[in-house]
Amino acid sequence: MKAIVFLGGGRITSALLSGLRLAGDKREIVVYDRHAEKLRTLRRESRVETARDLKSAVARAEMLIAAVRPASVREMLDEVAACGAAPPELCISLAAGIPLHKLRASLARSRLGRSIHWARAMPSPVCRIGRGLTPVSFDRSVTRAERIRVRRLFEQVGLVLEIPDRQMDTITATHSPSHGYHALATLAKAAERAGLNRATAMTAAAHALGESIAYWRASGVSLDDLLHEAATPGGIAAATMSAMDAAGYPRAVEKGIRAGIKRARRNARL
Repeated sequence: MKAIVFLGGGRITSALLSGLRLAGDKREIVVYDRHAEKLRTLRRESRVETARDLKSAVARAEMLIAAVRPASVREMLDEVAACGAAPPELCISLAAGIPLHKLRASLARSRLGRSIHWARAMPSPVCRIGRGLTPVSFDRSVTRAERIRVRRLFEQVGLVLEIPDRQMDTITATHSPSHGYHALATLAKAAERAGLNRATAMTAAAHALGESIAYWRASGVSLDDLLHEAATPGGIAAATMSAMDAAGYPRAVEKGIRAGIKRARRNARL
């Protein structure tokens, strides 16, 4: 029986599988990874099958998802070419920073030919609870029916945004939940230093970030209007935001995004 096959059993595979099962996806899913412990964990947590070798995994695939590190993409394609099993036409790369033209070039070098239709996807780890965001890009060879298949897969675990491949590095650096974790930790630590205990500081910081964004989503009020409403002249919020901006907060965020984009582009040269 044909299945969705993951090559790589790391964190993003684990998050996606959890989200898919939570959404009620009961399709056959097979995972191949060199590390037996990862496979045992995935089998126990997400009720998936595990492949004993690469050839048997590839032979089962109706859709192949390459969930390996960027530095391992070329090696993975070489191994697929050498395993003796023909991969399916539709393959999805989850390797951050590797653009579609690099996937095509690696494909040609691996002697697999040019029959594979590549899509790229960068699912947020929050897809584990069905609240993910997955930007997707498609190579020109991907058919309309294949695009629908890819979108429907990721729509089970959250919002899907179809974007040009050239924008993938920027959205990868932007939509990571690490921004929320980092902001939460930073805000809570500042509150602790100002006198709150850790538990109270974490509760207050989590409310400031999480509930404010939830309200913005639910209210339909524009972000500009909410900022204007919050920044009452002479008020505490206005003073706080003004001091943060003067200290370089906008510039720090911009530098962070640009560093993430630079790292992604460096991945493409590996």
